[in-house]
Amino acid sequence: MTLLADALSCERGGLRLFDGLGFTLQAGTLLRVRGANGSGKSTLLRTLAGLTQPAAGTVLWRGKPRDDEFRGQMLFIGHAPAIKDDLTALENLEFSARLSRLTDFRFERALEQFGIGRLAHLPARHLSQGQRRRAALARLALSPGVALWLLDEPFAALDEHAIAGVSALCAAHLAAGGLLVLTSHQDVPIAAPDARLIDLGS
Repeated sequence: MTLLADALSCERGGLRLFDGLGFTLQAGTLLRVRGANGSGKSTLLRTLAGLTQPAAGTVLWRGKPRDDEFRGQMLFIGHAPAIKDDLTALENLEFSARLSRLTDFRFERALEQFGIGRLAHLPARHLSQGQRRRAALARLALSPGVALWLLDEPFAALDEHAIAGVSALCAAHLAAGGLLVLTSHQDVPIAAPDARLIDLGS
């Protein structure tokens, strides 16, 4: 499998964030994107996911434009937890998993894996920021068969134990031949057969 970005340029609010960005990622590759706030990290991830259109350039998945098949092979988790306050942690996970076309429905087990199983039936408004982040990231435990993971600041608001758990899931994903693109302001403690770095601030 291959994810290719060719001469990619992105804008936000009419402001050009970056120009001519290009890379080719193969199975087992980890790409970390770093840069100052406002440099375009989140915009790049949303563009790769097909949620934002580039100002110029092309993104290809397996040599073809992204289509419905691509959306079934991609998992995007944004910087904001996207958790609905009126739903429980379990209901939020069920909703987001079906929206992401995930077929593994072991929801409570996934929440337990992220250390919030006891909070599964609690409305999300009662969760801390770290717990809300764990509830969003629990989709990773349901996604071992999803080829491409796009994660925007996955370690934000997490404690050391949770960071270790997310890192282990990401390492297993890469070892199984998956692709991972993430943004992070901190060093990434993930074992990867092929690790790369793009700095949008340079």
